[in-house]
Amino acid sequence: MAKKTPIQAPPLTLKQQRFVHEYLKDQNGTQAAIRTGYSEKTAKQQGSRLLTDPRVLAAVQAGQKKVARKAEVTVESLMAELEQARKLALKEKQASAAVTATMGKGKLAGLLVEKHRHSGAVGTYNLKDLSDNDLDRLEQILGPLADAGGDPSGAGEAGD
Repeated sequence: MAKKTPIQAPPLTLKQQRFVHEYLKDQNGTQAAIRTGYSEKTAKQQGSRLLTDPRVLAAVQAGQKKVARKAEVTVESLMAELEQARKLALKEKQASAAVTATMGKGKLAGLLVEKHRHSGAVGTYNLKDLSDNDLDRLEQILGPLADAGGDPSGAGEAGD
């Protein structure tokens, strides 16, 4: 009895390849379909259909992994870059750059923590004028303070 060879799936068409490329830009199937050349009227359905095709989905996942590897930044990779910069600075006899790289390594390792004390009014802002990103950042900063019961120094309490 002859061995059966697995059936090879046909390669992606040029339009499917283009869709994958466009989808990786923003992870939006509808917009990727439009940029690929599908009608705006049917783009949502085409994007959904393409993303359920196992070959297209595999190509998307492979592309996402490639992008993730390319963009991956870790503490280790940053430490290595800072060490490389420090060594180059020492070699070039640039003491200030070497100290900066060393300080960067210390901060990254959590050995050096910058503390700032603010006094006086920072200002008032109309929260309606802030972007969603600004509001999220503000919540990140103020959230722990509110959870802890306000300013731990007591400097902002009434009657001071």
